[in-house]
Amino acid sequence: MLDPVQYALGATSGSIVGLILGLAGGGGSILAIPMLIHVVGLRNVHVAVGTGAFAVAACSLVNLVGHLRVARIPWHAAGWFGIAGILAALLGADLGKRLDGSRLQFLFALVMLAAAALMVRRRFVPPGPASSAKHGSVSRLVGYGGATGLMSGFFGIGGGFLVVPGLVAATGMPLISAVGCSLVVIAAFGITTGLSYALSHLVDWSLVLAFVTGGAGGGLIGLRLRSACAARKGLLETVLAALIAGAGLAMLFR
Repeated sequence: MLDPVQYALGATSGSIVGLILGLAGGGGSILAIPMLIHVVGLRNVHVAVGTGAFAVAACSLVNLVGHLRVARIPWHAAGWFGIAGILAALLGADLGKRLDGSRLQFLFALVMLAAAALMVRRRFVPPGPASSAKHGSVSRLVGYGGATGLMSGFFGIGGGFLVVPGLVAATGMPLISAVGCSLVVIAAFGITTGLSYALSHLVDWSLVLAFVTGGAGGGLIGLRLRSACAARKGLLETVLAALIAGAGLAMLFR
């Protein structure tokens, strides 16, 4: 059991992650596990992964509610991508639990650096032509979904920095549709990974509640502020990429 201060830090960490997700539309959930380890003070990396997976799912669902007000979700694409990813996430979670905690943390730090690089790169790549998700190849959706789900389950992250590009590449759907679709997929991946870790008794449920409560509040605030910060979205993503890279470097050095 953690002390009350640690649960308070968990709620604060959740509010920060939720606020970032609400403002930038994604990417903030990858900070959940570093915060659980280095801010809250969880000593067991696997407990941090299991707890963080549920937190990622909850934050995605909060943002999904806000997204449904402005755009429709291509459920056909989300279904194929999600089903393949869920099956792969189960395998990834099992592999992650078998790996030594320090090695898992080292590999996670490398993933954070890669995510930051992809976020920065995306700013300078012009969006491709929009098309309907119905023209997407099912085999490509299954392939991208499986690969993303495997990484999501292994590291306990949402994988939004991979889900959105994967959906666009597989279907050519507009970016706003891909973002909404990714929120559904990320929530499914997080719940799948979290349940796998819960069956191994590697989830702190009280900390999940604290983190999710803070994340819900921060996410709602972020959604309300998003329109005011729309003109600075590129700047927000750059700052987020810098935060992710900094956290990744800190984990490597530790």
